[in-house]
Amino acid sequence: MHKNLKFVVWVMVLGLALVAVSTIALNRGESISAMWFIAAAACIYAIAYRFYAAWIAASVLAVDATRATPAERLENGSDFIPTNKWVVFGHHFAAIAGPGPLIGPTLAAQFGYLPGTLWILIGAVLGGAVQDMVTLFFSTRRNARSLGQMARDEIGPIGGAAALIGTFLIMIILIAVLGLVVVNAMKHSPWATSTVAATIPIAMFVGFYMRNLRPGRVLEASLLGVVLLLLAVVGGGWIDHQPILRNWFDHEGLSLAWVIIAYGFAAAVMPVWLLLAPRDYLSTFVKLGTVMLLAIAIIILQPHVHMPALTQFTDGSGPIFGGKLFPFVFITIACGAISGFHALIASGTTPKLLANEGDIRMIGYGAMLLESFVAIMAMIAATVLEPGVFFAINSPAGVVGQEAVDAVAKINSWGFAVTVEQMNQLASDMGESSLFARTGGAPSLAVGMASIFGHAFGKSLLAIWYHFAIMFEAIFILTTLDAGTRVGRFMLQDMLGNVWPKMGQTSWMPSVVLTSGLVVAGWGYFLYIGVIDPNGGVNILWPLFGIANQMLAAIALCVATGILVKSAKAKYAWITGLPLIWLLTVTTTAAWQKIFSDDLRVGFFAAANDLSSKLAAGLLPLDKAAVAPQLIFNQQLDAYLTVFFIVLLWVVVLDTLYVTYRYFSSQPLMPLTEVPYQPTRLDDNWVRD
Repeated sequence: MHKNLKFVVWVMVLGLALVAVSTIALNRGESISAMWFIAAAACIYAIAYRFYAAWIAASVLAVDATRATPAERLENGSDFIPTNKWVVFGHHFAAIAGPGPLIGPTLAAQFGYLPGTLWILIGAVLGGAVQDMVTLFFSTRRNARSLGQMARDEIGPIGGAAALIGTFLIMIILIAVLGLVVVNAMKHSPWATSTVAATIPIAMFVGFYMRNLRPGRVLEASLLGVVLLLLAVVGGGWIDHQPILRNWFDHEGLSLAWVIIAYGFAAAVMPVWLLLAPRDYLSTFVKLGTVMLLAIAIIILQPHVHMPALTQFTDGSGPIFGGKLFPFVFITIACGAISGFHALIASGTTPKLLANEGDIRMIGYGAMLLESFVAIMAMIAATVLEPGVFFAINSPAGVVGQEAVDAVAKINSWGFAVTVEQMNQLASDMGESSLFARTGGAPSLAVGMASIFGHAFGKSLLAIWYHFAIMFEAIFILTTLDAGTRVGRFMLQDMLGNVWPKMGQTSWMPSVVLTSGLVVAGWGYFLYIGVIDPNGGVNILWPLFGIANQMLAAIALCVATGILVKSAKAKYAWITGLPLIWLLTVTTTAAWQKIFSDDLRVGFFAAANDLSSKLAAGLLPLDKAAVAPQLIFNQQLDAYLTVFFIVLLWVVVLDTLYVTYRYFSSQPLMPLTEVPYQPTRLDDNWVRD
């Protein structure tokens, strides 16, 4: 009877999923309730986690809860530390959940709500969550080796070297983008800056509390940390209204950049239990609390999505960014569906904290589903806005015009109604002077979130909700930056360890300081260039972010596929092979277009050559002519880096194919580097509950 009831329940869940997805996909010409988005996501994620992820964990990976993990066997009190599963989940989710699931869906709404929503739902359960889980498993079985080092050990020296170099350089670009987004979110925002700053000493106190004052009292420490975080949020609002105190936290972008660079170095050097793990764990409460509150507000309010399913901009003429629906919706969404950055975390800090293999499905697959749900929330928040308002906020002044009247006329000509009075009133409600041309995705997402919160819990607090959303976005992203820096340190130590084994010892302090300094210097340079760029820096780094991130995911799937084949599990290689083929198609197409397209809004070289011609002909105004050489260099740098990354990717792919060929032709292969089985001796109650 019990089994029959469970069967009926899951059939009902499947039926609701089909109805919800069909409603989202087939609706045309009318607004649609946001509840269908939540229903589709919840049902699809539940089915995928219960059945697909469980099958992969049990049948493909053969997860063994009795096996000692690297955190137990190599425990050193600094990097390798067996940690409570909920703390590890919090750290992992906070580390992987950066700007992608927030900003990507917001920008991709330019094409309409349908393409991005379908990619988030399908890409996450079949691609992103699978990549995260299998990478975490393979790294755990190999003493928490980094992705690049696993490629070198399992695929071969050529593909491994390409993967090591590619993953490290892509990591530098990704962290620089994260830093730039954080700087732009906190710039001249005392509330956000003071609140984010307060999370650092709070995290250190909670880390000390759990390790030294009250070991193992996770619930107690969590409650204390949450209370302190809420006080920090309230205190940030109070500071924002104090003329003297707000000046202490009101800074230009360059000042904040130097602070973030210093913080990144500290996060990479200090013991993981003191700052990184507790800060990410506590930040997860802010992230999940806000997302859950947003979901509750949507359930209460039941708003309608006003953006059409498809817009006329699927042809590549969109005002927010150039490029057609394929491949750029998949590049733009990034982390909400699949992200190579996750593979670096899953083979970096997380396997060094994991106390039991039995938690791999929850942490690897489950955290990715949760991030995908965040992306769905972001899509809803962006598309409940009137389309005219959405495009007024996100369209650059260079496209719609410098003056409000010109911008409104241009947007209305696209068929999306908006007025100057409407935008002025909205800006006043949000406590801003203007919301025209607030590009980048973050401001429109904050407006959407504030509108939902305000209608559900009180419109008189719209300004507070708006600034809270901006602060939430900054915290969301900064936790990814600190974990990424530490993972970059591990990657560089792995590479240098091939030359001098002593440098590969992750806890040897000279190696820690040197590699941390080199990593921070790398992304700090690009962050510095981005902050001082006359166009705001996004034009230097953001076009590379989506392409590089998806290339990194393809490298991770190559490594996973190669290991499955070598492990005599070639019949299961499709679980990583199919998403790999899709990503290769998407990233190669996008890279080709960004390099060779004649469209000035798409091609890097096309934009650089056009600007060079105008500069040589004296057609640029004096102010633009002064910065033109820097802008030309930026476009060319983007182009050459894209070429370099795509070459490295295909070197890894070809080496993986060669390994597969040798396996099926019964030729010798490099031995698997999985460590021998050792039984766990951990106290299960202390670590896991």
